[in-house]
Amino acid sequence: MYRVLLVDDERIILDGLSRAVPWASMGCTVAGTASNGEEGLRLVRALRPDILLTDIRMPNMDGLSMVAALRSEFPRLQIAVLTAFRDFEYAQTALNLGVCRYLLKPSKLDELYEAIRVMTARLDALPPAPGEDAPEEDPAAAGSSAGNYIVRQALDYMRAHCAEHLTLADVADHVYVSQWHLSKLINKHVNQSFFDILGRMRIDRAKVLLADSSLRIHAIAEQVGYSDVAHFSKSFKRFEGRTPGEYRDGLARH
Repeated sequence: MYRVLLVDDERIILDGLSRAVPWASMGCTVAGTASNGEEGLRLVRALRPDILLTDIRMPNMDGLSMVAALRSEFPRLQIAVLTAFRDFEYAQTALNLGVCRYLLKPSKLDELYEAIRVMTARLDALPPAPGEDAPEEDPAAAGSSAGNYIVRQALDYMRAHCAEHLTLADVADHVYVSQWHLSKLINKHVNQSFFDILGRMRIDRAKVLLADSSLRIHAIAEQVGYSDVAHFSKSFKRFEGRTPGEYRDGLARH
């Protein structure tokens, strides 16, 4: 029996899905339900379902990032979306991220049954799952558009917040994956570490500020996220081969 998780912020939908679908006759059992995206993520990681039927537009949750996170972290998980959100580009992105079906509310039962049959058929065709003590799949090997999507979201968030006290955990929370998973994805898709990417972003911002001769170097260090000027200077020289002062002098000569 394949284990199913139902996620929707409307209780009437959860109850209806639990009762209206003949799960047992379709080779499935409802392992749990969640009323919001965060709870859904937690239950996926705790219950390891085979199938997820979820809304994708819920409060305090980026539905596309949630789907991308789950598809990259659990590549065997089959996902169908049941939503009232009618937007072609949004639906196309969800499908590109690995969603099996994008069903619009109110959905006809035959459409729902067809989605479930497709997902169970895909599961039937998969090779045996790894043992319980083995990792499900190396995230770095998962590849796919889902991994690319997560990395793009992570990099966008880093650019917007690189001048703050930003940690790998902060970024991982933003894209709904573990720190280990995000680190593996970044190394695979960008071929750099989180700290090298963050450092490069900060130094690039510092180079722009250094062009303004009225700004003191210690003030620039603070503005781009360094707690002290010595650390800033060391990091700047590592990336640029010269100190911030030497870089500014070079700008003045040109």
